[in-house]
Amino acid sequence: MSLHAQYLESFLRSQFYMLRMDGPLPLPHRHYIAIMKLVKTGENNWSLPELVHAVVLLAHYHALASFVFGSGINPERDPEISNGFRLISVNNFCVCDLANDNNIENASLTGNSFGIVGSLSELEALMERMKRLQEEREDEEASQEEMTTRFEKETKESLFVVSGDTFHSFPHSDFEDDMIITSDVSRYIEDPGFGYEDFARRGEEHLPTFRAQDYTWENHGFSLVNRLYSDIGHLLDEKFRMVYNLTYNTMATHEDVDTTMLRRALFNYVHCMFGIRYDDYDYGEVNQLLERSLKVYIKTVTCYPERTTKRMYDSYWHQFKHSEKVHVNLLLMEARMQAELLYALRAITRYLT
Repeated sequence: MSLHAQYLESFLRSQFYMLRMDGPLPLPHRHYIAIMKLVKTGENNWSLPELVHAVVLLAHYHALASFVFGSGINPERDPEISNGFRLISVNNFCVCDLANDNNIENASLTGNSFGIVGSLSELEALMERMKRLQEEREDEEASQEEMTTRFEKETKESLFVVSGDTFHSFPHSDFEDDMIITSDVSRYIEDPGFGYEDFARRGEEHLPTFRAQDYTWENHGFSLVNRLYSDIGHLLDEKFRMVYNLTYNTMATHEDVDTTMLRRALFNYVHCMFGIRYDDYDYGEVNQLLERSLKVYIKTVTCYPERTTKRMYDSYWHQFKHSEKVHVNLLLMEARMQAELLYALRAITRYLT
């Protein structure tokens, strides 16, 4: 995160407030929830402020897990090493060096199987698609019906991006050797099978959709969370806005690039996988801007973070800098957190009314 110092400051400020400053939950409870990300084992009677505090902590650490695993913290099994494990590295840089000034920006992030020429053409193609979409947007806007259809198409296609342990968008051999070592935490939880499930079922005609305009963070969630857990709303809002608007106007070696369209596609694709639809967004842009390998990475990081491998990280945007891919992870993390908060806060709002 230190590669994006402005965001890091906002992140640390909100995390410190959740864990250390005045709030509805006692300090030990906060840390227990943060470690276990589980409130089932807590007290049976929660006040609304305590519940909101717990929900914020849960959403924060669920999303943080996506960033941690997406940034290569998880060790992978390597048969050539005696103990079977290796630290994930980017070229000659160990993960422990990535936050330090080790000239990582000048290192190529591509593996031997990807040529520079192919990577450059991939980058140029992406920029050309962005330019074309901007021109089409200015010439003619899609109808509301067409945008709804494109959203439903995108959500149905997301069902086939990742399913269980199989990565459908790649040949099976591409990922079958990527063995992920996970800790056995089943002794600490009541339902070890609990996890992300696709909100849409294959074959369903009418998808259960959360219309963002009906319950937005800006107009509904922010005021509720701030009322029941004072000031945290301002800190979260600052963090969401920071990451959404964060840009250096660069794409790999290109400068003076408006990346707004690309950032919005990343953020909205995460919400799309959780069934959240924006009426004013054309989801056809997602298919144009996010390649298949990037979609696999996004869904894995946000829905099954413990399964993320370095090969997935390397499989997309080969010519982009490491800091730019970290920026992607920050967007995914905050979109994931906001999606969880929207569902939880909407449920609390309904309870209150």
